[in-house]
Amino acid sequence: MATLELYSKGASVWIPDPDAVWVSAQLLRDYNAGEQHVLLQLSDGRELDYPVASPSDLPPLGNPDILEGENDLTALSFLHEPAVLHNLRVRFLDYSSIYTYCGIVLVAINPYDQLSIYGEEVIDAYSGQDMADMEPHIFSVAEDAYRTMTREEKNQSIIISGESGSGKTVSAKFTMRFFAVVGGAAQQTSVEERVLASNPIMESFGNAKTTRNDNSSRFGKYIEIGFGRKGDIIGANMKTYLLEKSRVIFQASAERNYHIFYQLCASRELPEMRSLKLDAPERFRYTSQGGEMNIPGTDDVLDLERTRNAFTILGVQADQQMELFRILAAVLHLGNLNIQASGRGGDRSYINTEDRSLAVFSKLLGVEGPQVAHWLCHRRLAVGGEMLVKPMSGQQAVEARDALAKHIYGQMFTWTVHRLNAALRSQMSRTKSFIGVLDIYGFETFERNSFEQFCINYANEKLQQQFNRHVFQLEQEEYVREELAWSRIEFSDNQMCINLIEGQLGLFDLLDEECRMPKGSDESWARKLYDQHLNGKIQPHFRKPRMSNSAFIVLHFADSVQYECDGFLDKNRDTVFVELVNILRASQVRLLAELFQQDGNAPSLANGGVQSGKRSHREHKLTVGFQFRQSLQQLMDTLNSTTPHYVRCIKPNDLKEPFMFDPKRTVQQLRACGVLETIRISAAGYPSRWTYEEFFGRYRVLLRGPQSLEQARDSCRQELPQLIPDPEQYCFGKTKVFFRAGQVALLERLRADRLRAAAMVIQTSARGWLARLKYARILWATVTVQRYCRGALARRLALTLRYTKAALVIQKTFRMVMVRQMFFMIRQATITIQAFTRGTLARYRYRQLLSERAAVLLQATVRGWLARRAFRRTRAAVVFMQCCARRKAARRELLKLKAEARSVEKFRELNKGMEVKLMQLQLRVDQQVREGVALRESLHIQREASGAELEALKATIRKLESQKQEQVHLGPVVNDNQVEERKRAEEKATEEILQLTQEVQALQKERSSVGKEKEDLTAQLLVREKEQEGSNFIFSGLLENQLSRQHRQWTEELEALRCQQGRIISESSSAAQGQGLQELLEVRELECVRLRRELKELRISVALRRLVTQTDLLHAPPPPAPEDSIPSGPKPASVTGLLECRKKDETKLLKNLITDIRGNAGLSLPAGLPAAVLFLCVRQADCSGDRSRTHALCAAAVTAIKGAVKKHSNDVDMTAMWLKNACLLQDLLTQHSPKQTLDSEEMAPLTTDLSDLTRALSDLCIQAYQQLLSITEKRLQNIIVPALLESETIPGLSGSGAKLGGSRKRAGSDPRPAGGDAPTMASVLRELGSLHSAMSHQALVPALMEQAFHQLTYLITATTFNSLLLRKDVCCWSRGIQIRYNVSLLQEWLHTRSLQAGGAVATLEPLIQAVQLLQVGKKTDADARALVQTCSALSSQQIVKILTLYSDLEERVTLNFIRSVQGLLKGRVGVSSKQLLMDVRRVFPVTFPYSPPAVLHADELDIPDFLKISFLRRA
Repeated sequence: MATLELYSKGASVWIPDPDAVWVSAQLLRDYNAGEQHVLLQLSDGRELDYPVASPSDLPPLGNPDILEGENDLTALSFLHEPAVLHNLRVRFLDYSSIYTYCGIVLVAINPYDQLSIYGEEVIDAYSGQDMADMEPHIFSVAEDAYRTMTREEKNQSIIISGESGSGKTVSAKFTMRFFAVVGGAAQQTSVEERVLASNPIMESFGNAKTTRNDNSSRFGKYIEIGFGRKGDIIGANMKTYLLEKSRVIFQASAERNYHIFYQLCASRELPEMRSLKLDAPERFRYTSQGGEMNIPGTDDVLDLERTRNAFTILGVQADQQMELFRILAAVLHLGNLNIQASGRGGDRSYINTEDRSLAVFSKLLGVEGPQVAHWLCHRRLAVGGEMLVKPMSGQQAVEARDALAKHIYGQMFTWTVHRLNAALRSQMSRTKSFIGVLDIYGFETFERNSFEQFCINYANEKLQQQFNRHVFQLEQEEYVREELAWSRIEFSDNQMCINLIEGQLGLFDLLDEECRMPKGSDESWARKLYDQHLNGKIQPHFRKPRMSNSAFIVLHFADSVQYECDGFLDKNRDTVFVELVNILRASQVRLLAELFQQDGNAPSLANGGVQSGKRSHREHKLTVGFQFRQSLQQLMDTLNSTTPHYVRCIKPNDLKEPFMFDPKRTVQQLRACGVLETIRISAAGYPSRWTYEEFFGRYRVLLRGPQSLEQARDSCRQELPQLIPDPEQYCFGKTKVFFRAGQVALLERLRADRLRAAAMVIQTSARGWLARLKYARILWATVTVQRYCRGALARRLALTLRYTKAALVIQKTFRMVMVRQMFFMIRQATITIQAFTRGTLARYRYRQLLSERAAVLLQATVRGWLARRAFRRTRAAVVFMQCCARRKAARRELLKLKAEARSVEKFRELNKGMEVKLMQLQLRVDQQVREGVALRESLHIQREASGAELEALKATIRKLESQKQEQVHLGPVVNDNQVEERKRAEEKATEEILQLTQEVQALQKERSSVGKEKEDLTAQLLVREKEQEGSNFIFSGLLENQLSRQHRQWTEELEALRCQQGRIISESSSAAQGQGLQELLEVRELECVRLRRELKELRISVALRRLVTQTDLLHAPPPPAPEDSIPSGPKPASVTGLLECRKKDETKLLKNLITDIRGNAGLSLPAGLPAAVLFLCVRQADCSGDRSRTHALCAAAVTAIKGAVKKHSNDVDMTAMWLKNACLLQDLLTQHSPKQTLDSEEMAPLTTDLSDLTRALSDLCIQAYQQLLSITEKRLQNIIVPALLESETIPGLSGSGAKLGGSRKRAGSDPRPAGGDAPTMASVLRELGSLHSAMSHQALVPALMEQAFHQLTYLITATTFNSLLLRKDVCCWSRGIQIRYNVSLLQEWLHTRSLQAGGAVATLEPLIQAVQLLQVGKKTDADARALVQTCSALSSQQIVKILTLYSDLEERVTLNFIRSVQGLLKGRVGVSSKQLLMDVRRVFPVTFPYSPPAVLHADELDIPDFLKISFLRRA
């Protein structure tokens, strides 16, 4: 009971209300003990006198406002029904939060709407996080179970319960999806896919539309998901309980049969479904009783397709699926059988053998129709050892038909479950532990309750007992762990109700006994119940209705339920006649025969027994009730052997309206599902618990003594007895202080009083200071006003005198100004009129000149255009005529060439002609050799003759010189002989000059012909190079070099000869230079001889080249197809600086250079050394001409690097090293590929095609890059949230402002392990720094580093931002400052390393804006507008979510402010994402920039000795 002092004026209380269940009211005056009434004011303003007979009748107190919307109900100060209901309503309607903790229970309210809180980004946000740190979610429960399983290696179970329509199936589906994601790889493996594929199958065969739910599960299921040693899913197993088979034959109003029947009817037009003879569901009795054929928003055809795909995934073949559909269709046709009564009083019945439904049923199942019709209307009895056939009435025949339909569907459902288990249990033998997901029906009570509701409520009684004991056990463990002196907590145990149902002579025993009686009936069973539990030993949980003798009432833990006895015995027996079963066993449908063969060998635990003529003495073991008790007991044993986790699903309204809260329905379910029982058990002990640090941070103002956090425990122990005098209301533990219910509210009131008193002291001092300040200001203002008044009067007198004098001056001046203005105005008007007149005349003349000029230009332009158009037409006609003529000639030539190409004889003649030409060329070469010998002999003779003649000329010259000297003394006497000799010499010289000139002209002609031949040969060589490969390239190159060298030499000599010829002509005019002329003639003769010789050699070379070309053309193979031919260029000539590796040493090279490199040794190598060495070896192999070896060596190197990358999958430095080598090797191969244009011979391209290996290296670079990021992401994953959100880089900032319950763990959560240093921003920066240093050490390009850190900063932002959106304890002002400071450290780190250019800093913007949202004001409309303008990178949902979670001290964001922000966000343009969380798995595309390295030389490489590759030779 709450403390009476808390019932003071202004306190909030709850009073009962017939409509809203509980309404809030406020005390108008203090309550004193002994008063009979409490004066209250309701929320609508009305006053009420609430009667109070005793203090125990006081209305429940309301919780403080700071606890409104708390995510854990056990954290409330006052634990009672109205507080729980109000908290759930606030979270559901105001905060749109459908999940709330209640101790170890997760309360899930069905929103009846699609919410975007189940994506993979949400799974990533909850994966690996502590349950106490995150907002309540179904993923949080699943993660807690998964972590507990992996940590403690103990099996877990998740119990999901609730009434129909509360969302149990969806919760179970999302739970399994979570396990499939966290227990699988990045993509779903086959096991996870099969686990998820079981959902649509079970929904189709076990779910149906009811009045409360469109997709209600009509059976209970327990799925065990098996995990291996690494935490991955390796199998699953499913168990089902109590399928509602009566739905197959009967549906209540506005309900449907099982979904699979309507899916088949909707797909009847499919080709493969036409053989089933199906019709609309309105035409079948088993699908039309409820009157609901369709479900809004559901496509039955699409659902069937999804079901068939799921069957395929689970290994059910298409033909087996069709057999299954044949059986289902046969069940529908079975319901349409027309059974007619006959005989006296209708004691007989019959079925027309021509009944269409009977024919279709028999054909689909492959059975005999007459036999089916006979045994549906007859039964076999054993009388006195003889078998008699007895006809049945029409009602009995209908019951037999319906029993057969239920039995067929039950067997088929059981087979489906077994088939699913066979597909899911592939590796269950290797299961280390499992997590079980129990999706079972909740407590049910209807207007008419029958056998199904009885079994369901019995199962809930067992589960509630297990739940109560587990909750009590957790409370006991908490107290023991904290070493509290506690007394036993009393809790309600429903064992007596369970004994009433399952105990000796209980309801089930009496029911089974009545089923064994030959004439047992529901009425006789009811009488036995009354006699046993009312007339005998009275059972407190059993009642008899006043107005009925065929019903009974059971007082369950949740409510009292009245059960009608009609139909209990038939549903408990659930039998079908053996004759009908034998007919089905003989079916030609293999699947149907298999179903009933299994039924005959081992009766199913879910389908009852088969009744024959002779009863078995063990028939009671086959009853449905007995089987259900057995399976439920097995389930309870399994749950007791595991660690349970509870999910209670609540249906907020019966109208299925989104976010509509009905308090009556909600309270009814809270009472039924055990949530209030959990609260009652918690309230009986110490429901409120705080760590000493949290208590000290919150209530520091109430404590005296040392005010340091280190001494918080001593301060709490010392001061708390003075705050709460009753020691029974609190208790000190090892790490926590525990409080009874209501004590936290008392502390809150004391804290508020202390703060109020402190505020009054502050206000007193502040008001006195303000009053004194105001008096000083008034005094100063009075003196100032007086001074200003006296001054104003004096200034006014002086101003009057000044005005009088000024008036006279103004009048004089004004008159003068007016006259002058009139003069200026007249003069200005005159000038203006003149200016306008002159301007008009000038503009008129200017327009005339412009028009004349325009006319002239227009004429000139038109005439020019006409002339050009005529010229273009003439030219186009001429060109067209030329094109036609040339086209005609080209076609004629083409036809001629095609004819020649087709002629085989022509090729033969050409070949023969070539052979003849070859012989002729050989003869000509021999003849030219002989001519050369003859020319040498004649040259020798000419030289001898020239020598003799030269001697004669010399003698003559000497004689002439002597004569000249004599004539100098005698005078200039000229002899006739001398004149004649001079003339002869001049004539001879002239003749020689003419002859030389002719020789030069001949040589020029020969030169031009040689040039033409060279061009022709060059063209032929180009064509030949495109068609073949071979030795012709080398020889052609040599010939070209020789021809070009001889051509240059001949040109130089020709130029020299021309110069000399000019000098000879100039010198020949003087007869006195005879001797020089003679010498010049000799030189010319020698030059002529030499030119002739070189000309012959040139001709021989040209002929030889023609001969070789023709021979290659004759003997060359046919060229390949042009599309596939890849012309290879010439091999690089004399490339130096390579490394040669022998073939036998290639394996050793790769082993020493790549495979065996260890960490320290590899990091000491120069960046890219292995890639450089490998490329030089590959290039040397390519230069040697062995292309296959080149390709093999390069492929082996790529494979070895790939293995090295995989080997060092957890080493950042080594991964960065091999990333560098892979990138460098790819750049080198790309740089030297044949497609690249290279200038120097040292950069000659490779002749081997390595394009496939270049692509493989590109993939390897991406793999190494992703592995590098993956290593860093794994290291950052567990420290991002603690470092950015939880670490206090600014010490003491958030200690004093700790929110009530904000950072406290929820009840029932596992405590965090103490010890160890908490991650800080230094840890994050250390990991980023290690990656940056590794990439910098390997000299990776800056663009690649920017992309890497862009990806990592996005991961940091997304992870931190998602955790911020899911954690209420960090959404406060003080924590926002801490986070902003941590982000600024990261920004500074990125700027100092010049990584901001790649977008790394820009990715932090959403997180920065979220932190700014925590720091800005949140009260006025101006604050709302500024907030929306600031948070441009956040979506509307994200902004509203942060505002909803925000709480600082006692302040929360009001709903009016949130609605105002939502209105402003609707008109915002730019951010339209509907996703709440950021996608943590988003991967940005990476591009590797092409950076061609410099030319590599072996001499420049510094190869250390420890690599042991000295066997490489430099080439």
